[in-house]
Order: sequence, then C-alpha cells, then structure tokens
Amino acid sequence: MNYPLLLRGALTIARKNMRIYYRKAPVYIFGLLLPTFLFFAFFVGRELDISRYFPGFLAMSLFFTSSSVGPIIVPWEKQAGTFERLLSFPVSVTTIILGDMLAGALFGLLISTVVGVLGIILLGLTVTNIFLLAILFVLGNACFAALGELLSSTGGRTPSNVMMLSSLVRFPLIFISGIFISLSDMTGPGFIIAHFSPLTYLVDGLDASMGQSSVFHWTIDILSLLLFTVLFVFAARRVLRRNLMKGL
Repeated sequence: MNYPLLLRGALTIARKNMRIYYRKAPVYIFGLLLPTFLFFAFFVGRELDISRYFPGFLAMSLFFTSSSVGPIIVPWEKQAGTFERLLSFPVSVTTIILGDMLAGALFGLLISTVVGVLGIILLGLTVTNIFLLAILFVLGNACFAALGELLSSTGGRTPSNVMMLSSLVRFPLIFISGIFISLSDMTGPGFIIAHFSPLTYLVDGLDASMGQSSVFHWTIDILSLLLFTVLFVFAARRVLRRNLMKGL
C-alpha cells in the first residue's frame, strides 16, 4: 500500500469536507445544540454538583460533535452526484473513509477543546492527568468520527434518513454510558450493557483524568477506544464497498 498517497488523499478529502460541510445546519443542530439542551434539561431545577457531572457532559459534547459531520457527507455527495466523481480519482474507499473521519475528528476536537477549557476554568476543576486527557481527546474524536462514517456508509442518497439512523444510535448510547447515571451506581443488566458502548470508556477515562472515581483502569479505557475505532473503520469500509457493488 502506498502510504504517502493514502495520507495525501485523506488530507485532501478532509480539507474539502471541512470547507463544505462545517457550514451545514445539521452539523450544528446535532453537534452543538442537542447536547447543550440535554445537559441543561438534566440540571435545571435540580441541586446537583455540576463539577461531578462535567466529565460526562464533556464526553457527550465530544461524542455529538465528532460524529455529526460524517453522517451527512456520503449521502449528501451521493445525492449531488459528486461521490461517483470522487471515486473516479486515484483514491480508494479506505482513503475516502479516513478523509471523512479526519474532518469529523478535527471538528469534534476543536469544539470539545473549547468546551473543556472553558468548563475547567469556570468550574475551577483540577486536571490530575493532562497526558491522559489529551490521549482521550484524540482517541475519542477518532472513534466517534469513525462511528459517524459507519452510520453514513449504511445509508443511501437521502441525508435525512441517515441523520434519523444516527439519532437512533447515538441517543441510546448517551443514556447507558455513565453520563447521567454514574457507572459506579449502575448494577445488574445496565452495567453489563454499558460495557458495549464506546462512550462508556471515554466517560470513565475523563473521570480518571480529572481526579474523580473511575470504574476501569485508564489503560482499559484507551485500549477499548482503540478497538472500537478499528472495528468502526473496518465495518464502514466493508459496508461502503458492498453498497458500491450494489450501486447504492
């Protein structure tokens, strides 16, 4: 495999996506407004320690922003007829996926960094492991950008259908991943189900990086995010190639 050509192609596709899709309304609606409204709906009128739940909110913000770009790229380009033109260039399906992922991950990294820095300063939080926090930011954005690309690859030419599928997947994940209910308070089937959500390991890792109690060791959180990222990329590649063979 020609890795320099792969990297060059992915960077070119990412720049194109950043220039076009960062300004689309669904990106801001599903990436910024929804997690903000969910957070305030949970806290307004309740006497809760916001600093205790901030790592979960930060994880939710990262989750929504990094996975909001990918689901609109492929269906939008299929609808406009530009996806087939992209395939006529000397790029592979893997290059397209990595380029789309990079655009989503950078968007998520930008927004979540701003949210994280402002929250830490305004709430007076202490980051006990800045190195772990940085790794989780990079891995988390890559993982959920890959999830967004997987959701995008399963859809057809209608962006609204893909966004609906994306919502059906993302909303259940935020309720089983320790954001609104701490992992340490989960018992029985709920705790078992939480193991199958990549968002669980991001929330747990962010708790550990900010000196709060965590359920798993931070190495498990990092390895789990890596594993989910690889699985999402391979699944997206397989589904997208199959749909191309079917002419979808």
